Amino acid sequence: MKSLPRYTLGQLARRNGQDLEEVWIAYQGNIYDVSKSRLWRQGKHYEHWAGQDLTLELPDAPHTERVFEKFEVIGKLTYNHSSYDPDSR
Repeated sequence: MKSLPRYTLGQLARRNGQDLEEVWIAYQGNIYDVSKSRLWRQGKHYEHWAGQDLTLELPDAPHTERVFEKFEVIGKLTYNHSSYDPDSR
């Protein structure tokens, strides 16, 4: 299995469907490409914006984390100054 590229929060933030065409989101340290999802058109999904780590927002969502199974993991999120680091468990 090949290792995935690592991206910073700043690099993720640019993949918001506006600054760059890619529409990416992160959840528990994985970065997902949601560009092809009609629910993420123009980088917005209800009150959520692409280019962000949505880990702490999932408990308020009407779905479970299984929703991420529909999307390809394209990278890993590098946490520099975040209070949440999934690798610290």
